[in-house]
Amino acid sequence: MKLSLAFSPCPNDTFMFDALVNHKIDTEGFEFEITLDDIESLNRKALDHCFDITKISFSALLHIHSQYALLQSGAALGVNCGPLFICKKGAKNKITSNSLIGIPGKYTTANSLFSLAYPSYNNKTQLVFSEIEQALIEGEIDAGVVIHENRFTYQDKGLQKIKDLGEFWQTTTNLPIPLGGIAISRKIDPIIQIKFQKLLKKSIQFAFDHPKSSEPFVKKYAQEMNAEVRNKHIQLYVNEYSLNLGSLGKKAVNYLFNHNNQSCQNLFVDL
Repeated sequence: MKLSLAFSPCPNDTFMFDALVNHKIDTEGFEFEITLDDIESLNRKALDHCFDITKISFSALLHIHSQYALLQSGAALGVNCGPLFICKKGAKNKITSNSLIGIPGKYTTANSLFSLAYPSYNNKTQLVFSEIEQALIEGEIDAGVVIHENRFTYQDKGLQKIKDLGEFWQTTTNLPIPLGGIAISRKIDPIIQIKFQKLLKKSIQFAFDHPKSSEPFVKKYAQEMNAEVRNKHIQLYVNEYSLNLGSLGKKAVNYLFNHNNQSCQNLFVDL
């Protein structure tokens, strides 16, 4: 069976999917048409139902959960980490609700968390996540919300943190941060959904058991080529919740949905 599969080039995704797409595990009759793209592009394509299976921000899933179910494997839930609200060094006290804020996409969870922390800051511009640091340096924006590996590199570029939006979420909810997950089309037979979910879990477990195996695939697509940064990224975003959301992970997702007045009924693919 051939399925279209989309995920981001970020180290956490390439780490998890390496064994699956590079046939290091038995794919059990599945074949995949692979697309790699930045998270906001994937979010927007998911709104148009472009893929059978796709990485998606949980905030984007709010809009399309009637078309896609959420796998209980493959999620990125942060613990003591998350998107950062940053500016140029020394400019922190100058940032106001009138400042121009660069965000990594309307449908990203980063934007949702920023809106929760700063509800009156509505002067936003959408940029590819990897362009926000440079836009700040060049003065094209006053502040920005950074995600992925950029949370490790901003200080080296003369930028400073205003707020850790992940810490804000955890202080408010006492739950891990629901950043992104893997969604599968509800058009696909539920038996196939469950079978793929088990296959993805095997791929993630293989990556944990053979951490060096995925390095060439991760390095090929990473924005940040420094191996230490790539490894830090993976360690933060690939964790116990990636193998299985579990009760606490599901509670975090439910909280986000309920906060946005969305029902979680039948959201998750069965185990």
